[in-house]
Amino acid sequence: MPNRNIVVAVVCGGPSAEANVSRLSAGRIGPALEKHYWKVITLELDETLPANLLHHQVDVVFPIAHGPMGEDGCLQGLLEILAIPYVGSGVLGSACAMNKVTTKRILQTAGIPMADDCVVDRIRPLEQNVDTCLETLGERVIIKPLAQGSGIGIQFANGAQDLKEKLGKGFEKDEQLLIETIIQGREVTAGVLELEAFQALPTTEIITPDNAWYDYTHRYTPGLSEHIIPARINDQQQKQVQVNALRAHQLLRCRDFSRSDFIVPPEGDPIFCEINSLPGMTPTSLFPDGARQAGIDFEQLVYQLVDHALQRHKGKSKNSYCLPPLDMS
Repeated sequence: MPNRNIVVAVVCGGPSAEANVSRLSAGRIGPALEKHYWKVITLELDETLPANLLHHQVDVVFPIAHGPMGEDGCLQGLLEILAIPYVGSGVLGSACAMNKVTTKRILQTAGIPMADDCVVDRIRPLEQNVDTCLETLGERVIIKPLAQGSGIGIQFANGAQDLKEKLGKGFEKDEQLLIETIIQGREVTAGVLELEAFQALPTTEIITPDNAWYDYTHRYTPGLSEHIIPARINDQQQKQVQVNALRAHQLLRCRDFSRSDFIVPPEGDPIFCEINSLPGMTPTSLFPDGARQAGIDFEQLVYQLVDHALQRHKGKSKNSYCLPPLDMS
């Protein structure tokens, strides 16, 4: 029987390029929660959100608004001000995980293997940025906006002229760009689920037709990607992916759930790429597949996350914020 006292709001949309993806996730989460709670509503991340949260007397929020404003600590800060419990990382963890450079600099101190990189800024002359990239990383690089998900804005460049053109395109959307060397290997991801304890989910390998880049279209179009669980990597690499996903989750102060992405070469250490502090819940999303492989179906997953957020709120003193302990095992 649904809990007759609880109103749950699933918050999606917003100004991000990933808004429609978040609405797909919300369309799955809402019906799954309706079996457990008295009232489940879906709200847009816009200027009406604060009033709607108060009008509906929302008891707990499941944020699923990806990208800027929804995943970078802004929405989380609003919910802290309103004293409404919510699923997922807090302000600090969300902000750190959303920025790719901040993520890398924090995790590099823990010795997690990563691709060599440099950061270029729009205020510097374009030719100077090109020279910096070539001198630091060589001719074949990957260009990443600092705070976008779902493969949005990712570009590959080969050579000075190609790099110049693509940096110019990148600066049209972001003031700073992260440039990395290209690592060849399998694309592998692993989720972390944090309820009563921390749990690294099984590794998942992503396959696309003709080895195409796993871009926005391939991520969200049914049939354009395949998820292989467990990933086809050796036992040592399996362990490294799961351990480093767990370490990333804890070091960045993520909460409840996250998903870390790696490139795994034929031999040697998996290379950390990025972390997603608010994994998608669409029919083609990776985190629910990993949870299912661990014996947790979708309805159970989202219900447990909401229930955990409610219990956490009841258990903490007013205006306190408790960081999770670091488990480096």
